[in-house]
This record gives sequence, structure tokens and C-alpha cells, in this order.
Amino acid sequence: MNNNSQLDSIFKYSCIAAFCLFLLYAGQVLFIPLFYGLFIAIVLFPFCRWLERHHFSRSAAIAAGLSIVIILFLGLLFLVEVQINAFRQDLPELKEKIAPSLANLQHWVADNFSVTIATQNEWWQHAINKLADDPEALLSGTVNKTIAAMFSLFLIPVFAALFLYNRADFVLFAEKAVGKTYHGKATQIMQQTVDTYYHFIKGMAMVYVIVGILNSVGLLALGIRHAILFGFLTAIMTIIPYFGIFISALLPITVAWITKDSIWYPLGVVAIFTFVQYLEANVIFPRVVAAELNVSTWATLVAIIGGGILWGVSGMILFIPLTGILKIITDNTEEWEAINTLLRRKAKPKG
Repeated sequence: MNNNSQLDSIFKYSCIAAFCLFLLYAGQVLFIPLFYGLFIAIVLFPFCRWLERHHFSRSAAIAAGLSIVIILFLGLLFLVEVQINAFRQDLPELKEKIAPSLANLQHWVADNFSVTIATQNEWWQHAINKLADDPEALLSGTVNKTIAAMFSLFLIPVFAALFLYNRADFVLFAEKAVGKTYHGKATQIMQQTVDTYYHFIKGMAMVYVIVGILNSVGLLALGIRHAILFGFLTAIMTIIPYFGIFISALLPITVAWITKDSIWYPLGVVAIFTFVQYLEANVIFPRVVAAELNVSTWATLVAIIGGGILWGVSGMILFIPLTGILKIITDNTEEWEAINTLLRRKAKPKG
């Protein structure tokens, strides 16, 4: 009977987990801006509470906090736009320099894989024609994705404002949902979550600025074009752990390879990013970030891959803090101790 009870319990929780995953996937249009708004609200909560204590109304405090976030976001977009415009001006020159490289690549493929240049050109032409077969569908898909992105950008500050303005109702809901047994723990978990994420996000923002400056200085020293764009783009892309740095580094490496006459310049870009990432992981992050999520590498990888499957890039970003919240909950819930063993970062063994 005991074994049957355990199997029933495992089956029940498996069904609940499967239903939750299906709900997250089916409702991503709602949940992605909802969770972005939640984390912005968590970060702004201490600031808004400080303003309210200094005789600001709740609405004015929320408006001030969101205004700062929007100004920072627009400033970042302006910086990227300026650098992209400069990059566009160099596109004709880049195309001229990349043409011989593409020709050499085609000859190398023909010599090593017995695929003639004519066959390669046919493949390229077929791929281009396939994209052009249904331009209306391509345009419609682009427009739909643009509208969805704009709608999400509109919803994110709205959700953040609603979370901040109605925070007492959400706290009361959480306390009633867990019952009297966990009433005190629910309050403790929420307070710990707010404190942890406020310090974590504030510290991470400083890390991105420092890493962006170091990347830009290194690229400028090598004479790489658009060093500031590439330096800060690579820093921001590290918000996607493990994968972001590799994706964002491809563009400056390619530009260095095309615009410079020596292979040492692309290798120098790789060396700069490698060195800065080493400093970020071992020196900058531990000293600047006030409080870490303390989630295991295994759980982080599962969160990144699972989030990417469910929500794409937004999932890779959002599932890490969601996993951190789950870890905080399991820290304070004895019944979930088994899950906590998978989520928490283990202390390094001595010797």
C-alpha cells in the first residue's frame, strides 16, 4: 500500500507538472509580459516604497520608477541605433571585402567535398527562390511578430504598475492560498525574494556596464570598427548564460576578419572576450553583485534549455529568476526538500 501511495503521488505531481508546462506554452502571449512586469516590479519595489515614505503618493512613486526604467531603455535603444547607422554606412565596403572570401570558401568546398561551384550556386538560388515564393506570407509573419512584440512592450510596464499598485492584494492572496500553516513562511519567502532580486538585478546592471566598457576598450585598442556597439552588445547578451557570449561574439569576429589583413585580429577579439569573461566570472561578478541566486549549474542549464523550448529567448532569460524563486520556496518548505537538493548550489568539497 505504501508503494502504491508513493506511485500515486508521483503520478499526480507529474500530471500537475505536465499541465503547468502546457499552460505556460499555450499562454506565452500572456505569461511573458506578465513575468517581465513582475520582475521589474520586484526591482522597483524598494525604490517606490522609499518614495512613498518620503510623502510621494503610490501612483507618483510608481510613475517615477517606471519613468526611470523607460528612460534607460530608450537610451539603450538610442545608443544601439547610432551604432547600427554607423555600421550601415560601412556595409558596401564590407560586401566588397567579403566577396573574395566567399569565392575562396566556395573553391575550398569544391576541392574538399567535391561539390562544384555551379551546384553551390544552384543551392543558394533555390534557397532564395524558396523565401521569395510566398512574399505575402513572409510579410504577414513579420508584421504579426512586430505587432506582438509592440503589444508585449506595452503590457510589461502596465503589469509592473499593477503589481506595484495592488501589491497588498497579491500578498493577501498568497497568504490565503497557502493557508494558516504556511502563513508566516509565505511572508518570509516574499520578503526574501524581493530583497534577493533587488540586489541581484542592481548588481547585474553594474556588471553589464563594467563588462561593456572593458569589451569596448579592448576592441578600440585593436582598431575594430563599431567597438562600442559590439562591446556593449556582447555584454548585454551575457544575460543569456553560456550561449549569449558565443552568439554576440560572432559579429565582431567576422568584422575583424573581413576588415583586417591578419588572422591575429579575429584571434585578438576572441582573446579579449575570453579574458573579460574570465574577469566577469571570477572577479567582477562575485565582488559587484550583492546577492546571488545560488542556483546549481544543472538547474540553470535545465532552466535555459527548457525556457528556450517553451518561450524562446524570453524563456532563456525569465526561467532563470523563476528557478531562483522556486529555490527560495524550497529553502523554506520542508516538503520540497528533495527538489531543493537539485536546485541549490553545493558547497565545494574541501581537499
